[in-house]
Amino acid sequence: MNGTLAQVRSFNRPVRLLLINQLSINIGFYMLMPYLAGYLSGTLALAAWTVGLILGVRNLSQQGMFLIGGSLADRLGPKPLILAGLGLRVAGFALLGFATSVPVLIAASLLTGLAGALFNPAVRAYLAAEAGERKTEAFAVFNVFYQAGILIGPLVGLALLAADFRWVCAVAALLFLGLLIMQARALPARSSRSAQSRTSMLADWRQVFTNRPFLLFSLAMVGSYVLNFQVYLALPMRVREVTGGETGVAVLFAISGLLTVVGQVRLTAWAKKRWTASAAIVRGLWLMAAAFLPVALTAGMGRAAPGPASAALYLAPVMLSTVLLTLATMLVYPFEMTTIVGLAGPRLVGTYYGLYNTIAGVGIAAGNLLTGLALDAGRTYETPAVTWLLLTATGALCAYAVWSLSRAGRLAEPAGRATRPAAEQTVDTAAPPQRSTR
Repeated sequence: MNGTLAQVRSFNRPVRLLLINQLSINIGFYMLMPYLAGYLSGTLALAAWTVGLILGVRNLSQQGMFLIGGSLADRLGPKPLILAGLGLRVAGFALLGFATSVPVLIAASLLTGLAGALFNPAVRAYLAAEAGERKTEAFAVFNVFYQAGILIGPLVGLALLAADFRWVCAVAALLFLGLLIMQARALPARSSRSAQSRTSMLADWRQVFTNRPFLLFSLAMVGSYVLNFQVYLALPMRVREVTGGETGVAVLFAISGLLTVVGQVRLTAWAKKRWTASAAIVRGLWLMAAAFLPVALTAGMGRAAPGPASAALYLAPVMLSTVLLTLATMLVYPFEMTTIVGLAGPRLVGTYYGLYNTIAGVGIAAGNLLTGLALDAGRTYETPAVTWLLLTATGALCAYAVWSLSRAGRLAEPAGRATRPAAEQTVDTAAPPQRSTR
């Protein structure tokens, strides 16, 4: 942790503010969202399809608007989009806690998702611009703060839930309001290079959609997002299968979060000394593929006998898979984010991040559906290992695809050098620049 803190202190004030921004955003989001479905179906007694609709609206509005959010960040500068997103989260979370009618709840969910579409690409674009030559290190530290928020948020929400779910929503809204005020006053404004261009937003989108190396890289990486999401889907389901309880799920999330918080900066520094960005991504994807083999090899073991020793034995393969998957994600993420900047160039980074997030979101939705179907088929036909082997094959295909792109010279190799000279960075005269969030 000392190395992580030293790394944080080595960055300038805007970067440190963005790290605090993301930590707070994740604390506020994860203190509420894990308990929202229970509140809607329990306290409000809504039908399951209604709960699914409300939650689905949030995801759809966020994923569907990422491109627009990123484009607006390029045109208006990232700070206004960050502030607008924080303001929408205040309104959305407040409404979720006090609304009882379905239309208002849907509107609140829509605002919550739109908020993420506005500030996520903006924060990443700001971070990439401010870090200069140190993009990879900046995204490594960013991931530490991101995961720390995921660890802390549910614990805070659980404590407040003992009083009432409305307290959870109120505190989350107040947290976002405080963050909005702090960022409005302290976060320097960064003017946009895109705003100085006479091209239309449609012309900008045309440029992004015709950037073939970027699109190929985005498609090649889709599978990695599907695999990473199994920390929330297939792996917890496997834990419940072998133990019949939720304790192991909590351990799984704790292992994933703590490993990232403790080891991300050190692993990134170690990898950067040895490999190019694309080589690190390829190795991470191969590790991601291998992560599902321990569960595949033990998928037919059934349920553990009563007692902690048996539970630990049956959980060991799942936890090993979790560790490997987390390490793989830690290895890939900083270099992946830096590669996007290298493929984008200096002018439309927010737009590129927006489209990249949209492609990943569509891939996650489709991948989760296929994973669920594979799990059901595995139970029906008594072939439980098939799902995990398919996930392994997905990771291998991703690794091969990125390796092929790199070998063909389609990927930028930005590690260790700035995307553009610092002198070319356009800064608002009021103060230094800014950025944005995976």
